[in-house]
This record gives sequence, structure tokens and C-alpha cells, in this order.
Amino acid sequence: MIKRKWFYATPIAAAAAALAVAACGGSGDNKADLSSVKNIVVIYAENRSFDNLYGSFPGANGLQNVSAQSAQQLDRDGSVLATLPTVWNGLTQTGVTPVVTAAMTANMPNAPFAIDDPKGYNAPLSVTTRDLYHRFYENQMQIHGGKNDMFAAWADSGGLVMGHYTSSAEKLPLWKIAQQYTLADNFFMGAFGGSFLNHQWLVCACTPYYASADKSPAAGSISAVNADGVSLTLASNSPASALTGIPKFVKSGNLTPDFYAINTMQPPYQPSGNAPASGGDTKLADPSAASTLPPQTAQNIGDLLSNAGVSWAWYGGAWGAAVSAAQNSTSNVIYGANMTAPNFQPHHQPFNYFANYAPGSDARAKHLLDGGMDGSEFIKAIDAGTLPQVAFYKPQGNLNEHAGYTDVASGDQHIADVIAHLQKSPQWNNMVVVVTYDENGGFWDHVAPPKGDRWGPGSRIPALVISPYAKKGYVDHTQYDTTSILRLITRRFSLPALPGLTARDAALKSNGASAMGDLTNSLDLKL
Repeated sequence: MIKRKWFYATPIAAAAAALAVAACGGSGDNKADLSSVKNIVVIYAENRSFDNLYGSFPGANGLQNVSAQSAQQLDRDGSVLATLPTVWNGLTQTGVTPVVTAAMTANMPNAPFAIDDPKGYNAPLSVTTRDLYHRFYENQMQIHGGKNDMFAAWADSGGLVMGHYTSSAEKLPLWKIAQQYTLADNFFMGAFGGSFLNHQWLVCACTPYYASADKSPAAGSISAVNADGVSLTLASNSPASALTGIPKFVKSGNLTPDFYAINTMQPPYQPSGNAPASGGDTKLADPSAASTLPPQTAQNIGDLLSNAGVSWAWYGGAWGAAVSAAQNSTSNVIYGANMTAPNFQPHHQPFNYFANYAPGSDARAKHLLDGGMDGSEFIKAIDAGTLPQVAFYKPQGNLNEHAGYTDVASGDQHIADVIAHLQKSPQWNNMVVVVTYDENGGFWDHVAPPKGDRWGPGSRIPALVISPYAKKGYVDHTQYDTTSILRLITRRFSLPALPGLTARDAALKSNGASAMGDLTNSLDLKL
């Protein structure tokens, strides 16, 4: 596939290009190599498909390539829906302006629509819309073998799955940054489904396992799956049509029939969505709770980096506040049913599931760091030039762009502000920053994911590569997924491949697809 470049012929762009050449070691014939990259920073936002935010980005494979027929959604019986289903429970909630009720969304055309269209729902990027299904089996049922035509059929949000924004550099600061550096438009979420599993794939390219789950408190969380292994068994009272109601399943649980954890389970250590056992260790989550996942022991990227003597850290936004709240039994202030800011999500902290980083361990103290409220502690490290060689940053809930409890604009501006600090950092000249989203959040995307293994890859999501070494004004069509971040890290620091990376590539190749890229095609380096 041809990769398109486009440039802005301005003095600022010319100066930036000159600086980039200097940073890369001189002229185009004397490029730096990958060893010149001293710092890799990963910023992990939430729940947006590529088409939802970047569907109209110039030069990208976006909505301009979608025909009316290819975008049509099917009903559960395979027939074409006459209209999109109602957005069940409304597109926006009471107390949000504008209020868009379910009744106001009836009889929408069976097509993508702009959520922020002034002639339509006029809900801009600063408005919080309702949440959508983003679950392991449902995502596969929506993808429907690559046709992407059953998103509305297997959703709990009706027609909202087809919503997107009329984004631009004037509306989204990250869009403007994408214009200046590299936007990857063929980047897929590492695993089907939601945030919990995709955070695991970000750090270990693996799916957590719950041994003997059928004899555990989680026995009731085992999904009822059809013989195809990818679709859920419908309940007898499930509405036959997406136009008449939300689908009902015998059991859409947190575990596969062979005990892998695929939907949200809670960390075994605090901060966790599950409180400590009554009278138990206050640093642990109650192991008798059905959604508490036992400590995991699979090898992860942190283990590889530590073994190689490469410095690294996970900076969790509001982590310190959440730890304090858990210790003081005031967790509802940070997370829980109230979802009050900063809406800390324990299942967005993947290393907190691993035995190697248990409370009291030296590894936890070194590597699981407080990103601070509003990213303040992370920004202090950026400004001081003290970031480790590999840094992951997870914004707190109200700044991560997740539908249902925050808006796009707040998180987009926050990440752009963090990038501005990175660009002024003493470490910037040798840095590569990757900004991406954990998963699609249930929003439709028109591009079929390549067929890989049983875990993914899932739907297409946005990804930006920002660096003095990044190709400028570039849209990269290379096939990537979340694991491409791990591939970049392991290649740069000469680490062994995690087993999941090898297995993913073998599965892709066996299905006639190419192996996943490692993001180096987005860099103007000698490779």
C-alpha cells in the first residue's frame, strides 16, 4: 500500500524539519540509528475507534473510503436494518447539555453520523455521551468476520456505535500534533473487547488465567459460548431484532469456558475495585470476591526491562490518591459507584495484577509510580529530565476520553499539554512518544482487523508517533497493533520477544496476513 506524505510549507515547518535533521545526526544520508533513541514514552488513552476521532484526517484511510452499502448495519437475523436502533437510555444523560433522550434518537438513517453535527444532536467533543458495550465476545460478534456490519446488532447502546466527530486541528489539539508528526491509520487494538484485557496485552501480550475457576468464587462468571468459540449463546428471551431491544445472553461473563480472564476483573492488590476481606490484609483485595483475579505470574515487559538493566516505570494518574484512599477506606472518593473525579480505574493499572509487583516488593516501589493528580508528578519528572528509559503514563479517569464518565476534549487537551512538556524536556532530543487508545470503546470502524489468534487483534484505533525522529506530516499505513509498542521496546533495547508476540505473528501468517510492525517505519532512522 502506498504511504502518503504531506507537508506544510511554512517557516515554522522548515525550522522543525531542520531541527529534526540535526537531531537525527545530520543530513538524510547520515541518519542516526535506533540506538539514538534513549527514551520511549507511551501514553495510553481510552475507548475511541479510528473513525470516531480521525475519520476525516487528510491522507488517512477514513470515512471518505466508506460507501453507503459497506457502512450499513445488519440486524441479528442478517437482514439490513431499516434504520439504526434507538440509542438506548439516550445519547447524553440528565444534567448534561444538550440532553439527548432515547426518543430523540429514533429512526436514524442506517449510516455513520456526526455526534457533533449542529444540524443533528449538536453534542460537541466537550460533552460526555453514554457508554457502549466494549466486551470480548461482543466485539467479535460486531466485527462479524471482518465485515464490521453488526456493531448495532450486538450493542447495548443502539445506533450510537455509528457515531463519530467532525474533528479538526481547531477542535482537537492532538489532531494538530498528528499533522506535525506521524499518524498510524492501520493500528488495531491488541485484543478483542475492553480496557482490562487490552491493558494486559500492552504489558505482556498475554491473557490472564484463573486456574480452577470452575471451583472458585468466579465460577458464576464463566461465559456461555457457542461452538464457534467467538459468539455468545443467546438467552431465550433475547429480542429478535436490534430495533426492539438490547441483546440478552445466557452468560456474558468475565471468563472464557477454559478460564481465561477476558472482561473486567479486579487486581488482587490495592488499589482494587474490591475492598479488602473483612479483618484481612488491607493491602489486598478480597480473594473471595467473584471479580478478584488471582495474582498473575506470566512474564511481562517490566520483567524483561528489569532483567536487562533498563530503567522503566508505570505512572498512574491519581495512583497516589487511590492508594491513600484504599488505605483509609475512602475509596468511594476516588472510584466506585459515584464515579467522582478523578474516577480512578483500578483495572487500568496492569502491573498491579502481577505477583512480581505485590505490595511491599522492591519492584513495586521502583516501578509503579504515582503520576499525580492531573499528571502533576509525571510532568515533574518530564520537566526535570528524570524519566526512565521506558515510561508508561495512564491519565486518570476524567482525563482519559472514556465515554460514559468523561468527554473527549478534556483528555485530548491534557495529553497535548503533556506532550508540550515532553517537547521542552531535557530528554526530548532522543525521545519517541507513542500516544494511542486501549480499545475502540464499542464505536464502529470500517477497517477489518487482520485475522490473528483467538485474542485479537480487535478493531482499529488511533495511534500517534511523536518524536524528533518521527516522519513529519506522515500517515503510516503499516499494519500495527498494541503489541507493536512492545515490539518497538524489545527491538530498541535488544530484549527477548515475549511469547505472545511470537504466537501473534505465527497466527497472522497462518491466516495469510503479515506480521505486526514495530513502529520503526514511522521513524526517520537508519534501520
